[in-house]
Amino acid sequence: MASTERKFSPARLLQAAIKVEPNELKATLLSFLFVFLIMTAWFILRPVRDAMSSDWTPAERSWLWTSTFFFSAIAVSIYGAVISRIRFRTIVPGVYGFFALSFLGFFVAKVTLQDDGLVLRLNYGLAAMFGPGADVNDILNRIYYVWASVFGLFHLSVFWTVMSGLYNKEQAKRLFGVITVGATAGGIVGPAFVSLFADDIGNLNMLLISATLLFAPIPIYGWLDHLRSGELGNPDAQADLLRQHHLGANPFSGFVDFVGNPYLLWIGGFIVLYVTMNTFLYMEIGNATEHLEREQRMQVWSRIDLAVNLLAVFTALFATGRLTTKVGMPKTLALVPIIMALGWVAVAISPIAITIYVVQVIRRAGNYAITRPGREILFTVVDNETRFKSKPVIDTVVYRGGDVATAWFYTALGAVFKLSLVGIAIVGAGVAVIWAIVGAYLGGLFEKQSKTETIEHGTE
Repeated sequence: MASTERKFSPARLLQAAIKVEPNELKATLLSFLFVFLIMTAWFILRPVRDAMSSDWTPAERSWLWTSTFFFSAIAVSIYGAVISRIRFRTIVPGVYGFFALSFLGFFVAKVTLQDDGLVLRLNYGLAAMFGPGADVNDILNRIYYVWASVFGLFHLSVFWTVMSGLYNKEQAKRLFGVITVGATAGGIVGPAFVSLFADDIGNLNMLLISATLLFAPIPIYGWLDHLRSGELGNPDAQADLLRQHHLGANPFSGFVDFVGNPYLLWIGGFIVLYVTMNTFLYMEIGNATEHLEREQRMQVWSRIDLAVNLLAVFTALFATGRLTTKVGMPKTLALVPIIMALGWVAVAISPIAITIYVVQVIRRAGNYAITRPGREILFTVVDNETRFKSKPVIDTVVYRGGDVATAWFYTALGAVFKLSLVGIAIVGAGVAVIWAIVGAYLGGLFEKQSKTETIEHGTE
């Protein structure tokens, strides 16, 4: 009787459902909590950022994304220089502490600018330098938009760098989908918190709350580093990447290795095609909500976030691990692109706001639950230099470079070629088909390489 109870206990059923071994449970839960905290902070900050986007024209948004790209390139170069000289176990707390302090800085600046007399004096000075119409609050909003966009990719890139060095390839295939549920849970709690308490707490105090949350993962990281070579049993050279303290001193080696490595170039191409989907939908949602008040826009964006993460949590928990282990990486990476091709066809047939919202929800849920974990598994077969220096280049600079290129491409489709939403949807469907082909090929490269040897920087 006792053995039957153990066999069918809730804990065993849950363990079977999510495919976590007993020695992996503590590290998995801590990884879940780690990403939950940083994503909750991000999804409190994100609606504030996205609500601003409808204040600007598509061309102005494109210029903001161009600025984000350049700041991302600068941030990654500084990161590459610092990580070559400081132990990685010091870098991780430093990154999250730095971003937390930066958002505290925005909070202080916003509080200071509540003084109408100070704003008038500053605007007078700005008008003298830049001409009539210069507004200090608008400038601060644009700076926040760019900085939050840099943070939105960089903090998650650092997290997944930690994860790809924490777990071995076999563990990553099983566990990354489960860990991703922490990100989607944060994506549920963050926007729900904004929706429920924004009126009572105020948008300004959301910055303070997010900054506080970003300090919390720092001790969790230290605990995970200890578990890596203990309970997780990954003391070998391939899995022991977090204890490697010395990397190449060139701060631009990540850029050089990316350009010289065909495997990384395919990953970069896959991300640029993904970004194209994101950009087209983001711009169309901005157009669809431009007639709403900013508070109403925040509600639209937060509700999209909430729907995305409710859908993603079930997919990531029960499907991702099985897809990567049973179906294989080629089909896993091609799945969401194929769905997106169908989604764009639906937009072409029914070019209304609700269709765009639904396709955006499906795209982002698929990204969080399937594409992102699959993408991070690709980095479990690369060496130390590639993982710590080239990966941030791909995650941040290539991603934001794709933002810039596709934002101006989208602007040209409307301004130069005069395409309507139907025309843009047809273009989007074509890009999605190419994305599916690239994903299938990239998955094949991964499976081929995982059977042979680690991919080193500068080679395939």
